[in-house]
Amino acid sequence: MVEAGLVDVRAAARRVVVMTDGGQNSRLVVCALASHFPDIHVIVETPEAKGEILRRRARARGWLDASGQLATMALAKLLRFASRDRVQRIIQSTGLRAEFPPNVAIIKVPDVNSDACLDSLRDLTPAVILLVSTRLLKPATLAAIRCPIVNLHAGINPAYRGQMGGYWSLALGDRGNFGATIHLVDAGTDTGATLAEVRTVPTDRDNISTYPLLLTAVALPALTQTLGSILKGTARTIPSEGVSALRFPPPIWLWIWYAVTRRVW
Repeated sequence: MVEAGLVDVRAAARRVVVMTDGGQNSRLVVCALASHFPDIHVIVETPEAKGEILRRRARARGWLDASGQLATMALAKLLRFASRDRVQRIIQSTGLRAEFPPNVAIIKVPDVNSDACLDSLRDLTPAVILLVSTRLLKPATLAAIRCPIVNLHAGINPAYRGQMGGYWSLALGDRGNFGATIHLVDAGTDTGATLAEVRTVPTDRDNISTYPLLLTAVALPALTQTLGSILKGTARTIPSEGVSALRFPPPIWLWIWYAVTRRVW
């Protein structure tokens, strides 16, 4: 069960706040939620600069690995363009548009950890916050928020925490765990208690650029149900199994290896 005291029932007892980077996946999520939760607000942060991402990863994993990861992300952008027909089919399968509805309030902040973001949250007094493709929340930010925080993660936790969880499940031959996790947010990276899991099967037309969108799309019904249960105070956590592993984008040479040897693109 959700921990006692997590649900803060204040005046805005059904207000949902989505914090996001404003990308296509995030817009699809907001479009799906808007018809179920009329009192929904969106906080959009400025995406982290590529140079800062490179420096941060280099500090953690070395310049060679960080440069290889950045090359893979650049390749993924090219694949996304080449896969635009597949992207549209995934979106069409949801019956939605990957756009922010015109009646949804949008607040722009430099960073989800900024004072501007915290000020907005104090004004909004949300009942629940959903994170979709944002920076990690810092401990001080987590401490300042008094309602449940939920993350939509494109991977099955705990084995595929971090980034590119769907890709890694396929690359490592674990196709049964190609899926998404909806979980509570704590101080770790995708280590919070699991609320729901959704699994699916990718098509031959999917690749590293479309896996996250596909997983987002199939998770929408479960996400809507989970947020609704939190608002009602009936949400329960479920056990998550497997060895915990934090994943990162594969460096370009490893992506090529798995593409050639395992046909995982």
